Amino acid sequence: MQIPTIIDVEASGFSSHSYPIEVGVIRSDGARFCRLIRPYPQWSHWDKKAEALHGLSRDHLQKWGNDGRDVCLALNQFLANGTAYTDGWVVDHPWLIKLYAAAGVDMSFSVRALEYVLSEQQMDLWMRTKNQVVSHFNGCRHRASTDAEIIQQTFIRTLPHQDTDHLARAVING
Repeated sequence: MQIPTIIDVEASGFSSHSYPIEVGVIRSDGARFCRLIRPYPQWSHWDKKAEALHGLSRDHLQKWGNDGRDVCLALNQFLANGTAYTDGWVVDHPWLIKLYAAAGVDMSFSVRALEYVLSEQQMDLWMRTKNQVVSHFNGCRHRASTDAEIIQQTFIRTLPHQDTDHLARAVING
């Protein structure tokens, strides 16, 4: 089984008014993509709880964030016409749609729920395994690229009858 490309999106909050502030991807070959996104002027919602979780202020994004159009074009190039999977499809997909619409760019890749590629056995092992993977990250920040890696490593470690340690090291080492 091929290791899936994983995408994760962090946002300004947890409501329907929130918008993407960071996108992180780890491809099936281990290549990584991560960009902060400078909020568009019409994106005004800001949740202090989300800021505390991610450690990203709106001021930081204004100063260090990338133009949304540039993020979309770079992400299209990085993912080409492939498929990226997310464990938060119900929020990540709409946030990506919001980003691409604001940027005026067509998304060249598709985003699907991770459940499409998980076996029943993997689903049964998921939370316990993910908690073990998270513990190896030893309190790393809650950010898109780290979350994408955690999800992909959990996928690998829940594969049946595989040398999952070998696969996990291969992806980490690129």
